[in-house]
Amino acid sequence: MHTTRLIAALGVVPAAAVLVTACGSMSSGSMAPAFNQSSLPPTIQVPAGNKVAMETVGKGDITYECRDKANAPGQTEWVFVGPDAKLWDRGGKQVGKYYGPPATWESNDGSKLTATQLAVAPSGPTSLPFQLVKANPAVGTGAMTGVTYIQRVALQGGVAPANVPCTPATKGQKQVVQYQADYIFWKAS
Repeated sequence: MHTTRLIAALGVVPAAAVLVTACGSMSSGSMAPAFNQSSLPPTIQVPAGNKVAMETVGKGDITYECRDKANAPGQTEWVFVGPDAKLWDRGGKQVGKYYGPPATWESNDGSKLTATQLAVAPSGPTSLPFQLVKANPAVGTGAMTGVTYIQRVALQGGVAPANVPCTPATKGQKQVVQYQADYIFWKAS
C-alpha cells in the first residue's frame, strides 16, 4: 500500500515540475499573440525594417457632414469630417486619443503625431476601410516618438449614415456614427 502511494506521489512531482517550468517561461504582461499583418492586403502591410511598438483599440465617433458633391453640381453626399476616439491598450487601459482634423494620435504622455495616408483597402460593406499611414515626426517626447507607420485594422462601423438622407435641403447637417478600429503603431527595427 505504501509503495503504491509513493509511486503515485512521485508521478505527480514530474508533472508539477513541468507545469511550474512552463509557467515560469511565460512572459509577464499580455498573453495575446504578437500582431501578424500577413492576412492584410499587401498595400496595407508595413514594409520590412519596422516592428510593432504599440497596439491600441480606438473606440469612438466619426462625424460626417452633408455637403455638395465635388464636380457634381446640385448633388450632395456625406463627407467625412473627423474622428473623436479614445485609444485603449490590449489590457483595457486608456493610453491616448485620436481626433481631427487633422487626424492626430495623442498619447497620455503628451506626445502626438499626424500622418500622411499611403493606402486604403476595403474591409467590409459596413466598416471603414483598412488604412496605412506614414507618421510625421512626433511632437513631444514619449510613446509617439519614433513611430514610422500606423495601420488601421479590425474595423467595426464608421461608414457614412445610410439611413439618413443627404439632400440639397439637408446640406450642412452633421451626423455622428460610432466605430471601433485597432491602430497598430510601428517603429524602425
